[in-house]
Amino acid sequence: MFILTLTYLADLAEIDALLPAHRDYLERHYRTGRFLLSGRRVPRTGGVILALGDDPQEMRAITATDPFVAAGLARYDIVQAVPTAVSATLADALAAAGVPGVASIPADGVATDGIPAGDIDLPDYALPAAV
Repeated sequence: MFILTLTYLADLAEIDALLPAHRDYLERHYRTGRFLLSGRRVPRTGGVILALGDDPQEMRAITATDPFVAAGLARYDIVQAVPTAVSATLADALAAAGVPGVASIPADGVATDGIPAGDIDLPDYALPAAV
């Protein structure tokens, strides 16, 4: 998964002029199942997108097609994350989207696997070789 943070590099009048095209961009990626959530940052300095994927190069290619970026009005910071726990509310949606191995932690603090919150044994992940 990826957390994409969009930062505006121009004034809001220029951003607003491209907002319909940006919304089309978002809708296109919602239809493909790539984007799960999006919204404005507060204060309005950009936006945030939660996206599915496992290829950083592909995510860079997707964000490069955002009309804000193509026009030089914004940039993305791309953070890749491996979800290990999720609220019960979101667990079904992530499972349906194909995100594997995410333990659901409901409001009562007990994961669906019976392990109390805070006592979750997270798997060890191999770090990539130095770039």
